[in-house]
Amino acid sequence: MAVDPSFVGRAYPPDEPYEVTRAEIAAFAEAVGATHPAHTDPQAARALGHPDVVAPPTWAVVVAQRSEAKHVQDPAAGVDFTRVVHADEGFAYTRPIHAGDRLVTTLHVDTVVERAGLGMVTTRVEVADEHGAPVATVTSTLAVRP
Repeated sequence: MAVDPSFVGRAYPPDEPYEVTRAEIAAFAEAVGATHPAHTDPQAARALGHPDVVAPPTWAVVVAQRSEAKHVQDPAAGVDFTRVVHADEGFAYTRPIHAGDRLVTTLHVDTVVERAGLGMVTTRVEVADEHGAPVATVTSTLAVRP
């Protein structure tokens, strides 16, 4: 197995706060075909009780992948990104993400196992606001081909 199982249990230091913008939410919504006006129109979002435009449910992948890059780009981890197939992604929200949020992510390596010759790496990114209040958890499994 090319990936290093000794990374299991590792938590990387929190990232610097990432400010979510209306433009990013709108571009992501367009890219994924999320057409609800609350993703692009602040008035429509406020009418639903949100403080500003609300991100589509999978938007958290934007900050999660930035955080996951610390593990993937660490040569000691043994993850050759040219040999990676994305196997699974999951999202659990404490609250929606809105424009103006300043999000801090912390990456955890939960499992590294071998299955049918593939190195399977599961990470968990805890997403919080800049004050430490939980926002979301993103889990991701990468299959690393030999």
